[in-house]
Amino acid sequence: MTADAGRTVFVDEAEIQVKAGDGGDGIVSLRHEKHVPKGGPDGGDGGRGGDVTAIADSHRRTLVDFSHQHHYRAENGGRGGPNRRHGRNGAGLEIRLPVGTVIRSALDGTVVADLSSPGQRVVLARGGRGGRGNARFATAVRHTPQFAEKGEPGQELRLSLELKLLADVGVIGLPNVGKSSLIARVSAARPKIADYPFTTLVPNLGVVRVEEGTSFVVADLPGLVEGAHLGVGRGHAFLRHVERTKVLIHMLDVTAPDRDPAQDFATINRELALYDADLAARPQLVALNKMDLRPEPARVEAVEAALRGQGCSVFRISALTGEGLRPLMGSASRLVAEAPAAAEVELAAAPAAPRQQRERPRVSQLQPGLYQVQGGEVERVVVMTDLDNEEALRHLHRRLERLGVIRRLRELGAKDGDRVRIGEAELSFVE
Repeated sequence: MTADAGRTVFVDEAEIQVKAGDGGDGIVSLRHEKHVPKGGPDGGDGGRGGDVTAIADSHRRTLVDFSHQHHYRAENGGRGGPNRRHGRNGAGLEIRLPVGTVIRSALDGTVVADLSSPGQRVVLARGGRGGRGNARFATAVRHTPQFAEKGEPGQELRLSLELKLLADVGVIGLPNVGKSSLIARVSAARPKIADYPFTTLVPNLGVVRVEEGTSFVVADLPGLVEGAHLGVGRGHAFLRHVERTKVLIHMLDVTAPDRDPAQDFATINRELALYDADLAARPQLVALNKMDLRPEPARVEAVEAALRGQGCSVFRISALTGEGLRPLMGSASRLVAEAPAAAEVELAAAPAAPRQQRERPRVSQLQPGLYQVQGGEVERVVVMTDLDNEEALRHLHRRLERLGVIRRLRELGAKDGDRVRIGEAELSFVE
């Protein structure tokens, strides 16, 4: 939460840029020994770049820190050294996020990870491999190679973060029906409570202990309004917090003379169904609140009859005095215990930042004299080549021949001097 123009704001969305460390360059080095006039190659490999890893931290509650800082970068690997010394590996970067954070690609919305349990770790961006030093390229016919590989760039991603509260029971209802008062009464949570004419902006979490060894987490979810499924009144921001709950307590105010509690019940459930059909099917307990104000008995009985006719379990309560809360919480606890464990998590955590797999290069002609080569492996080979080194270019040509790229370019009619794009590099085709 953060202060914003005198009010409290729940920060549950953010967008960040993560960059894993680049691999260190390999080096060109030749041994110099007193009685060996032409020493062999001894250039060492570069170090590996650090990974960027997300960790689910139960002590974090909001994404507020990520609304101020947007760029996160791991350390690059060090260059190799003479005498085959390996470069230092770059330090990884850990990003601690609240439990319940869903991480998606900001480009296409693909789920990268769902941090659903404390301590869960997911690699978001993998560090680049270190380039090989010239000692690795010595062969029986190439005794003193004069080239080395550059380090592989680390992965870079733009990610959207979305926090969904992890609660067993969600308390829903129209604004100002007493949800915050209920949370304050049944748990140790202390939300701000007053006779506000507007709704809570901050979801509140509390732990309800029903009896020794039995407890559940309850969330006071901000008041919904008609049109919430379309985003009205920050509807999407509020509805996402209902998605992970196993049981819903639907609170109604039976004292407001200008409201029809049965119609309010139908309005909220319609919004739930329009947002996600599964939400409307979750077990619901109905709480008729503010009984301490002694509403007209006939009105209360009529509302009860209408709701029980729809198969609802109805409880008369007063969040202010505690009247009726013990049986309500007991029923909620039993429903939580009966709910399938799978209902707690909507998305399975997916392994993030997969390594580029070996794949067949794709070669195409963009226009006369211009060709494009695509594929994870061939693009990585090119980006790790020192294109200013003639010997390194000859080595690259041989690797492209082994990958079938040169043969495919010939089949498409490539001639000496034609341009070939591979990743961000543009090369000249040479027979």
